[in-house]
Amino acid sequence: MKNFCEKNIYPSQASVTSGMRQTFLRQTPHCFWFTGFSGAGKSTLANTIEEKLFFNGRLTCILDGDNIRSGLCRDLSFSPEDRTENIRRVAETARLLMNTGIICLAAFVSPMRRDREAVRSIVGQTHFSEIYVRCPLRVCERRDVKGNYKKARSGEILDYTGVSAQYEEPLNPALILDTDCMSIKECVYKAFQFVWKRTEPIG
Repeated sequence: MKNFCEKNIYPSQASVTSGMRQTFLRQTPHCFWFTGFSGAGKSTLANTIEEKLFFNGRLTCILDGDNIRSGLCRDLSFSPEDRTENIRRVAETARLLMNTGIICLAAFVSPMRRDREAVRSIVGQTHFSEIYVRCPLRVCERRDVKGNYKKARSGEILDYTGVSAQYEEPLNPALILDTDCMSIKECVYKAFQFVWKRTEPIG
């Protein structure tokens, strides 16, 4: 079946190009990938930055782990294989959105480097920025916003990143935000300056 699909699928070419959309929206599409432990502050930062972008005239979309898993990827488990497939689907979604000129802010634990590099390959090297929302595990556990660390420690949740599953730190992230020692205001300011510069219209 896979070979049949590969041989019989012919992607269509839209007459309205990505460049035309960028000119219309007056922005450059980009995928900003926020990675880090659960509780590090990825979603909080992505949401706050999106708000600032919106009120400054940028068209954006947030792709968030829990939201994606409640719809597009609700059929997937948290096994290593399904985690990889989850990230692949998100990357393809981001690519489609970016083709329409939209700026994507993706907040995912995405613990494996190979999965994050796969995202970079799918959306394109020049339109991808890995942002490491860095926070010590002990601090994330103390916050335990969703109560999942406690469940993971008691065995209610298996394969939980930082407890029973590993997290591979980014080797060369485009930006690091240390949320244990920087205030939200400081992190947002630093991230917004970074994001704004990369979404300015070309030419």
